[in-house]
Amino acid sequence: MGKIKELNLKGHLLTAISFLIPIVCGAGFLIAIGMGFGGLSQGQLVQGEFEIWDALATMGGAALGLLPIVIATGISYSIADKPGIAPGFIIGLAANAIGAGFIGGILGGFLSGYLALAILKHLKVPKWAKGLMPTLIIPFFTSIIGGLIMIYLIGSPIAAFTSLLTGALNNLGSTSLLAFGGVVGLLSGIDYGGPINKTVFAFVLTMQAEGVNEPITALQLVNTATPIGFGLAYFIAKMFRKNIYTPIETEALKSAVPMGAINIVEGVIPIVMNNIVRCLIATAVGGAAGGAVSMSLGADATVPFGGLLMLPTMTNPWTGVAALVVNILVTGFTLALIMKHKTQEEISLKTDDDDEEDDIDLDDFKVI
Repeated sequence: MGKIKELNLKGHLLTAISFLIPIVCGAGFLIAIGMGFGGLSQGQLVQGEFEIWDALATMGGAALGLLPIVIATGISYSIADKPGIAPGFIIGLAANAIGAGFIGGILGGFLSGYLALAILKHLKVPKWAKGLMPTLIIPFFTSIIGGLIMIYLIGSPIAAFTSLLTGALNNLGSTSLLAFGGVVGLLSGIDYGGPINKTVFAFVLTMQAEGVNEPITALQLVNTATPIGFGLAYFIAKMFRKNIYTPIETEALKSAVPMGAINIVEGVIPIVMNNIVRCLIATAVGGAAGGAVSMSLGADATVPFGGLLMLPTMTNPWTGVAALVVNILVTGFTLALIMKHKTQEEISLKTDDDDEEDDIDLDDFKVI
């Protein structure tokens, strides 16, 4: 068990996902905007035969098709630093070529990274060749060994397993869809874009790479709905004459809600940190409800990011709207109900404390 911990598998995966997310965001917005205005992702753009919306959708689609390569390169780089980039890229290409998909890319990244480390540690070369190790020798041997292992040994079983998993998800009944969506929604929401969210994201992105769009749609709709639900809670609480936010938290909402609309959930973290337990409960309940509705209705955005911009890419956009409405309402009502009322004295005291923390006394700085 200690040996496995030393490998830091989860850490390397999360590092690679942090590299992957900006690509997913950029590609997701491109394809969402393109398809929202009637564009289509094409295999090849022929001059004079496409519009700007087709170009945007095609660029986004091409980028999303490279995600197994990106994740393999990211993991390999995280493990072996620069010598891992080339073999990770090549083995990721091999995984893509044989249909091993996103899971193949993940395993290919670990394979290339640890192979590169093993060659660096055990392969002895003359002094004059040491400068070639990171740029030529390690990438070459890692690529050829790892690529052949991927193609001839592990690629086919991975492709078969992915196909089996895809088939199982496609055959889920109504009750199972509700439960699965609830679990995805709950896990997606409880750490506001943190490690749990990213781990679930890796799993559901694997499914989308195989054409199953519903799980990742549920996750992204929860991310979209959560900050908006926090904003709704403010108005619901006011109806019951409750003050649940300080002025500083209210100011944070002004940026958190628009960020949520485009699928950025981290804007609510400053509010959550002031009342973690109650915010987690509201987010978990709302996320579970929204995820269950999303999966049961079959919301199926073809892009893995975009917030409200995901809706035009769905077969039936109303399914996404319904999931968002349920998630927002449940989160908002739950938060407004369980948050404590803040008196004017408490709000004033909190504001005064924050003002004191912001004041800097220049006399405290000394030059030695």
